[in-house]
Amino acid sequence: SRGLGDVYKRQGNTSEEIKIGNYIFNLKKQTLQFDGITENLTHREANLLYYLIKNKNQVLERSFILKKLWGDDDFFNARSMDVFITKLRKKLKSDTAIQIINVRGFGYKLIY
Repeated sequence: SRGLGDVYKRQGNTSEEIKIGNYIFNLKKQTLQFDGITENLTHREANLLYYLIKNKNQVLERSFILKKLWGDDDFFNARSMDVFITKLRKKLKSDTAIQIINVRGFGYKLIY
């Protein structure tokens, strides 16, 4: 598995900030910045967004992320993850080029 440093290098960014469309995401600070306004993310939101970014334009499997962030892929955790995806969609809605797509039966895909 690739480490966080690999994501930053691949993004061509040596700082802790990752550009997602018109947003700037900082995993360490757990913030999302848009047009000078910084919004705080929860630990789980930040980690979920990190894994979506790491797998940009690819399907992020539900079971993988559930085991990674929730420790188990049972029904209740899956419903909880859907709520977090909805929260991230709302937080990223200012840039219409960014989409988190539900790939039915498999997982989610972040496109930007």
